[in-house]
Amino acid sequence: MLAYLDHQATTPCDPAVVAAMAPWWTEQFANPASRLHRPGLLAAAAVDQARTQILGQLGLQEGAPPSHPKADPSGDPSGDPAGARLIFTSGATEANNLALKGLAEAELAAGGSRRQLVTLATEHRAVLDPLRYLARHGFRLSELPVGSDGLVDLGQLEAALSPDTLVVSVMAANNEIGVLQPLAAIGSLCRQRGIPFHCDGAQAVGHIALNPAELGIDLLSLSGHKFYGPKGIGALAISRPLTLAPQLHGGGQQGGLRAGTLPVPLIVGLAAALNLAQADRLEREQRLGALRDRLWQGLEALGGIRRNGAQSPRLAHNLNVCVEGVALHRALRRQLAVSGGSACSSGEPSHVLAALGLSRLEAAASIRFGLGRATTATEIGQAIDAVAEALKPLRGPRG
Repeated sequence: MLAYLDHQATTPCDPAVVAAMAPWWTEQFANPASRLHRPGLLAAAAVDQARTQILGQLGLQEGAPPSHPKADPSGDPSGDPAGARLIFTSGATEANNLALKGLAEAELAAGGSRRQLVTLATEHRAVLDPLRYLARHGFRLSELPVGSDGLVDLGQLEAALSPDTLVVSVMAANNEIGVLQPLAAIGSLCRQRGIPFHCDGAQAVGHIALNPAELGIDLLSLSGHKFYGPKGIGALAISRPLTLAPQLHGGGQQGGLRAGTLPVPLIVGLAAALNLAQADRLEREQRLGALRDRLWQGLEALGGIRRNGAQSPRLAHNLNVCVEGVALHRALRRQLAVSGGSACSSGEPSHVLAALGLSRLEAAASIRFGLGRATTATEIGQAIDAVAEALKPLRGPRG
């Protein structure tokens, strides 16, 4: 039996989420923008309810809906500073693009002078690629290094900030090594200087306590399929008035910030998944943390295996290890569904592990274990045994 231990790449859609979405595919299928009949109004109400639920789970409360964005450097494009907003997207990648490119283009349209973009070398490509795109179009990108533990040096981050800084983008939990960045401290540095703080929360939402307003996060990206929701749906939570330039044009939906017919079933599923994830988060974190520690102890006992990234703070369901320069993925794939890094890396060497100081060979010999809601102690034992068996012919007899 194949043990699925790649839950950071994606998670199975919870059956309760599938059930919550079911009526909205065939029975209540109306377009939520069709406000002149009851089916359309019911669809719109479902979207509004989902938006309220998701914001509530993030400790936010919806404010006045924005009008079409204008180049207004003072804040919210509607001119109304009230409340938070949630923009539905196709996932965290689109949300990251809307946040980062949206801020940059709004700054240009407003005639602003801020051009510096600050991030970490270990960010997901969904952050690095949009920022590098902007760097090719007149912005200045500062990609800060991290320590061998994968964590940012706050002193180095503070020194990098300037009056020219337009945005700081730091992910909550790393998608490969699972380390948790000091979000509250980063948020404080940004708030003191009036710099928007964007956080890619794809790996963190539904897995750790995450309140954007308390942490000083102004823009939070999330993706449903990372916390047992459907693929193809995510959101950008905006916790304070900020002007963003839309990245999709066409119908004026969502206050003009993201055109396109809203996928009601997916939106309902996103809210249901987050509700369920928050409900069992503490129990799941404790149980998976214990299983992760058992996995590490078993692997460490085999010898020649070291952990990549800080032991703590770290996602409870993540373990990333390097197996003394030996790539085991081919030998493991019949028994374990594991990863060598990001599912979005297209087979390239891990830039995250390189930033920690690992060589190409060491990065290639690294394995990411991503535990999930259904992971059992039996599967953990199976993983340890599979690695031990794969190592035997490579190491030979020990004398």
